[in-house]
Amino acid sequence: MNKVAGLLLAAGTSSRMGQPKQLLPMGGLGLLDRVLEQVLHSDLDLVTLVLGFKAREIRRGMRTDLGHPKLKVIQNTRYQEGISSSIIAGLSAVEDEYDHVMVILGDMPYVTSGLINLLLHRYLASHFPLGAIRIKEKRSHPAIIGRPFYPELHRLEGDMGARSLFEKHPDQVCLVEATESHEDMDIDTLEDYLKYKEALGDDPI
Repeated sequence: MNKVAGLLLAAGTSSRMGQPKQLLPMGGLGLLDRVLEQVLHSDLDLVTLVLGFKAREIRRGMRTDLGHPKLKVIQNTRYQEGISSSIIAGLSAVEDEYDHVMVILGDMPYVTSGLINLLLHRYLASHFPLGAIRIKEKRSHPAIIGRPFYPELHRLEGDMGARSLFEKHPDQVCLVEATESHEDMDIDTLEDYLKYKEALGDDPI
C-alpha cells in the first residue's frame, strides 16, 4: 500500500507578522487558501490541514470548501510547543491508514501541485523512506516520510520539525531537484509579504 497523506501545517502564531498570516490576501486568495488549493489539486490521497492559533477565525476567513472530500481539518491544541506538535497531531490523525506523510508548510506560496506531484512520484519510485525537494543545492520543503520513521516523528520536540531525521539518515533520502522556476520562500514578515505581492503584481497593502 502506498497511500500518501499530506500534512499541511498552519497552526503557528505568526509572531513575526503580528497578525494571522494564514489569511493575508494575495492574488485574490488568502495565503493559506492559495497553498491549500494547490495541495488539493495534487495526487496526494488525503490532505490533513493542521490549524492551531486562532483556528476558528482562520476557518471563518477561508474561502476553500473545508468539506472537500479529500480534506480533513484538525486542531493542534499544543501549537505553542512548536512545529513538532503539529507534525505529531497530523500524523496521529492519519497513520493507521496512510504509509507515508508529506509535510507541507502553509506559509510557502510557491509550492504548487506540480512540485508536490514531482516529489511524490519520484519518492515512491525510489523506495527510500525519506524524500525532500532540493533547491540550489540545499534540502527544502515539501518533505515526505515513510512509516519506518513514524516512531521517530512521534518523538520530535520543539520547533525543529523533521530536519533531524534527514540529517541522521542521509543514505535513506530521495532528494528531488525542483524546477528552475521554483522558489522556497516562506512568508514570515511584512517584508516577505510585500515582496511576494510585488512578484505577483498585486497592489501593495
